[in-house]
Amino acid sequence: MARERLRPLIRWETGLVAALVAVVIFGALSSSQFLTSFNLFYLNLSIGEIAIMALPMTLIIVTGEIDLSVASILGMSSALLGDLYSHGWPMWLAIATVLVVGAAAGWFNGFLVTRVGLPSLAVTIGTLTLYRGIAVIVLGPNTVSSFPTKYTDIGVKSLPHTGGYLSYSVGIFLVLAVVFGIVLHATPFGRSLFAMGANEEAARFAGMRVKRTKLILFVVSGLVCALAGILYTFRLSTAVQDNGVGLELNVVTIVLLGGVSIFGGRGTIVGVVLAIAVFAGLQNALFLTNFNQQAMGVVTGSLLLLSVLIPNGSEFVRRGRDFMRRRELRAGGVTTA
Repeated sequence: MARERLRPLIRWETGLVAALVAVVIFGALSSSQFLTSFNLFYLNLSIGEIAIMALPMTLIIVTGEIDLSVASILGMSSALLGDLYSHGWPMWLAIATVLVVGAAAGWFNGFLVTRVGLPSLAVTIGTLTLYRGIAVIVLGPNTVSSFPTKYTDIGVKSLPHTGGYLSYSVGIFLVLAVVFGIVLHATPFGRSLFAMGANEEAARFAGMRVKRTKLILFVVSGLVCALAGILYTFRLSTAVQDNGVGLELNVVTIVLLGGVSIFGGRGTIVGVVLAIAVFAGLQNALFLTNFNQQAMGVVTGSLLLLSVLIPNGSEFVRRGRDFMRRRELRAGGVTTA
């Protein structure tokens, strides 16, 4: 039974490996710069914060929910870090405060979803705007770019002993990916997330604390996004109120491209890691070919649609058949519950 459930995922991840190979070949043929150490470092530097935010998003979508406020929490965290530091706060205290505020923002999302009972899509669309507005209030039109070099070096220098290929943000992502992978695939907590996504009512009747678990996931998402906001600020050496605008679409695209079902109940961290590599590699290859960057949304949108349609095609067909069957029954005068 377990093997049957894993088979579609294995096929999807195999497809991602093939896609990654195709992207590497395309990039290498398109530009001699693609496989250079400098470009590969730039590639993982540009995707680090997005990759970090994709991890808690994966767990949330597995349970059948979604968090569209991730990039706004990143931007709010960046603005708050800049404002606190510009007012003379020690950097360690400013970072700790930002992480607490990020967790609180995630808790607010989770509270509205789990305790008030609002749909996570509607809630996080609202808080997407709310947290972005808070960033504007906190920092306004000001720009803070006087951060100490020892912190900004974290954003632009490679990890020691990695040959200049690996940025600090991607190094942090890889550590977190292992942690999230173990939690999702090798613990009872992770198995409960799949159960909730597959059938929330059945999970509740089985004694799983669905509301508390989802609240924890939103808090973790807020905390991790705040961390991403700190790293984003150090990478740019700048805190402004519009940092990270629009990144939530990239995060959702990567998670769904990784094979995580938009309906919940299915997905792997390995698939998401592969999707990050495919997404980052494709963007970078197109950048090196002088592709119109203003049209990059076409690529992201196409990947998002394909990521929803292809792995969930059988689900859409099943729902379509159920819908047509109900119509036929109604037309025949038979009522359905």
